[in-house]
Amino acid sequence: MPQGKLMAISDLHVAFPENRRLLEELHPDDPADWLIVAGDVAELFHDVEWALGLLARRYARVVWTPGNHELWTPPTDPVQLRGEARYRELVRLCRDLGVHTPEDPYPVWSGPGGPVVVAPLFLLYDYSFRTPGTTREQALAAAHDTGIVCCDEFLLHPDPYPSREAWCRARTAATERRLTACDLGLPTVLVNHFPLLRAPVDALRHPEFAQWCGTTLTADWHTRFRAAAVVSGHLHIPGTTRHDGVRFEEVSVGYPRERRAPGRPPARPRQILPAPA
Repeated sequence: MPQGKLMAISDLHVAFPENRRLLEELHPDDPADWLIVAGDVAELFHDVEWALGLLARRYARVVWTPGNHELWTPPTDPVQLRGEARYRELVRLCRDLGVHTPEDPYPVWSGPGGPVVVAPLFLLYDYSFRTPGTTREQALAAAHDTGIVCCDEFLLHPDPYPSREAWCRARTAATERRLTACDLGLPTVLVNHFPLLRAPVDALRHPEFAQWCGTTLTADWHTRFRAAAVVSGHLHIPGTTRHDGVRFEEVSVGYPRERRAPGRPPARPRQILPAPA
């Protein structure tokens, strides 16, 4: 009898034809497999709909959380919603496709390695991963001086919040309350587009980019909320690390030019549960 695996992938960026072909060729090993999609599917609404719809038809369950790219409002997208309104429309789209979102009850994976609560989190960032000893203004000025500036500054609008930091803190507080109310008898798989810890960000080639990569408010969540594993993307540095005995999986596909680098892991979903040997 099929039991399946809990798999994860992120940063599909299907606007690139090579990435789109990769997704078209992606199939589960087992019809009972679940797939976590940890953000940055695409920038345009119709691309997000195409990609998640394809995956929802192939996997037993798809669990999605947004990356920063889905939250952009590109001038070429017919859907010109911004900020919270754009996120809510993405949630509506996912529900129409049968895809789980951060706004839905957290599903329980009961297959091999379970039962665990699979918790998709939408937390954003608050610039607190910036270089220690600098203010937000100094960190942003340094990024502009070096030319390493995230496009979020121009395309990711926080409406109706006054800033991306304010939106992040509201999301973090609400998510913290939800996780606290979860079944204390079950471990979790925490899924967020951005890393929950500052440590993985140290591997970035350009440290100026760290300020757009998460929040220090989640530094203890992997232990506090009984994580069996933590899944993220965003950094485009796929691999496995351990912190406080907890397995952290960065599951990015990334851009075609990045995948051609020597030693790059294969661009396919990473197994989360059962835990790989």
